[in-house]
Amino acid sequence: MKKNFAIVGCGRIASRHALQITLLANLVAVCDIDPIKASAFAAEFNTTAYFSLEEMLIRCPEIEVVSICTPNYLHANHTIISLTSGKHVLCEKPLSIDIQDAKKMIDTANKFNRKLFVVKQNRYNPPVEAVKSLLNNNRLGQITSFQINCFWNRPSNYYTDTWKGNKKLDGGTLFTQFSHFIDLLYWLLGDVNSVVATTQNYLHPEIEIEDAGIVLFKMRSGAIGTLNYNVNAFRKNMEGSFTLFGEKGTVKIGGQYLNTIEYQSLEGQQIHLNDFGNPSNDYGFYQGSMSNHDKVYSNLIAALDDNESKFASAFEGMKSVEIIEMIYASAGSVS
Repeated sequence: MKKNFAIVGCGRIASRHALQITLLANLVAVCDIDPIKASAFAAEFNTTAYFSLEEMLIRCPEIEVVSICTPNYLHANHTIISLTSGKHVLCEKPLSIDIQDAKKMIDTANKFNRKLFVVKQNRYNPPVEAVKSLLNNNRLGQITSFQINCFWNRPSNYYTDTWKGNKKLDGGTLFTQFSHFIDLLYWLLGDVNSVVATTQNYLHPEIEIEDAGIVLFKMRSGAIGTLNYNVNAFRKNMEGSFTLFGEKGTVKIGGQYLNTIEYQSLEGQQIHLNDFGNPSNDYGFYQGSMSNHDKVYSNLIAALDDNESKFASAFEGMKSVEIIEMIYASAGSVS
């Protein structure tokens, strides 16, 4: 029996959710406070439009799972309302922009015995999966250090007439642009012990958040590493990479969005990729990370019925929020 899904928020990201839902399940309702946007979206995907989340949940009791595709600052509220109504929830990244909100979301899921998941699609990039397998099999030995580079381009018009760039609504560049890299840091290397960070806004006076930052990490494992990030790469995205230095090997996941094995020197068999993954997300004037929502939804549907099925949990989403808050606490205010 196919699951019944609803989508809250009918923006660009929602289209990728709707496409996968219609392929694998039933899209029974969509919701947006903009009636024109909601109606057009519903017509495109042959479903019913609502203009209030609460109304949709009351009038459409057959909904089993709600996909949250609203702006960052609404994730917590929309998730809690949906869980309280007895629905499972898939929340777009970031889970929230406040650690206390993240904890409330998890507490609500537990209270109402519902499942709460978060989208972490970069885990499904073939190069990332290959390196995760190396780590699981101790092929790299002890990880001593690492380097994460995120050099993207977000021009001023990216922040025009939107919630993006507003500190209270966006949360910061690490939440909106690079939370997937923070997730991979935790997923691949475990928990963070301490951070030292500095952030700055150089080229985007129209926003309240940073456009560049440097972070030094010390992990619970003892490994040390850096994150160097900005949205100031000239004209286009330059690089999204993760390099690991281990006692038995060095490997760099590179490309613009973690889509290639850019370097490897391993003890034993080298990485050979037969699957190079999905293309990057095309946003018109820039490209984003690899589009893996097909894998997100196939794995989500399996995880709804099987507690042993692996999927990015709300706890892991909360860890990303926690680490980002540690970084911003160390950096202090953006200058």
